[in-house]
Amino acid sequence: MTHPLHHRALLWLLVATFLWSISFPFVQILYVEQKSLLPGASTLFLSTLLMATRFGIATTLLLPFVVGKMAKFTAREWEQGLSLALFGGVGMWLQADALAYTKASTCAFITQGYCVFLPLIHAIKQRRIPNIRIIMAMIMVVIGVAWLSGVKPSELHMGRGEAQTLLAAAIFTLQILCLENPRYQNNRSLPITWIMFLGITAFALPCAYIIADQPSDLTTAMQSTSSWMLVATMSLLCSIAAFGLMNHWQSFVHSVEAGLIYCTEPVFTSIVTMFLPAMIGRMIGHPIANETWTYALIGGGVLITFANIIVQQKPPQKIATSDQSHS
Repeated sequence: MTHPLHHRALLWLLVATFLWSISFPFVQILYVEQKSLLPGASTLFLSTLLMATRFGIATTLLLPFVVGKMAKFTAREWEQGLSLALFGGVGMWLQADALAYTKASTCAFITQGYCVFLPLIHAIKQRRIPNIRIIMAMIMVVIGVAWLSGVKPSELHMGRGEAQTLLAAAIFTLQILCLENPRYQNNRSLPITWIMFLGITAFALPCAYIIADQPSDLTTAMQSTSSWMLVATMSLLCSIAAFGLMNHWQSFVHSVEAGLIYCTEPVFTSIVTMFLPAMIGRMIGHPIANETWTYALIGGGVLITFANIIVQQKPPQKIATSDQSHS
């Protein structure tokens, strides 16, 4: 049966996806700032350092809300939180490293592979093919994301970057499924979110230290006020708010629906990059051009939007869980 909070959950997952989309222009601007502080820094180092600082700040900001409750964290909350940290941390790290070996458009396209993986996994588990609405939505989303990202069939070959991105998409699929697992239906969203942030920080910080050319690079790349402001904003909006909403509300909807909603991310990204980069760039003293609207944005966005509408005409059925598990 459909959960009574189903439609509210869909709305909040859309909000979470929008908040994730903000991170892309913020990361673009942050890298410009950090490369001015540390010329020659690799994208892999900067992305790993961003994971460590972004989720480290998020862990610290949430600490007052959980510090008195840690003794009551259950074993399954630790298990789920650390699983989410593993899937999220490794997935983001693979995705960031892949950008050194493939185009960003190709990476963006392949990353949305979880919208295909999720229905296939459920089809295998249920031993029946997905219904026609799901198949139509999958096709529309794949075409829409390809159109939005500007990827060309000739660019789709399985090199190191493409393989890593595909693996990242598979790991993100496990992250989505982890939130649907009935084993964790009694877990509370705040503890698992804080544990997730702690786990990602513990994973990323030593990785950043190892990747750095010298230990001082970690402080040099973050020595400006602008760098800290950008990272802190991402910690609040793109980590605490976005993952907090996802971890709380996704269990009220089917994972296939969630995967399709998350595929609206490139649509939101295309929209916010039409005004946000230049605005923030002026604030920190880096002239950065906005992107402009294109037919790809309109066409791809329409296809992805209609794919979600088609699924909502008859959403996949999910057994409702107790509201108490999300308090």
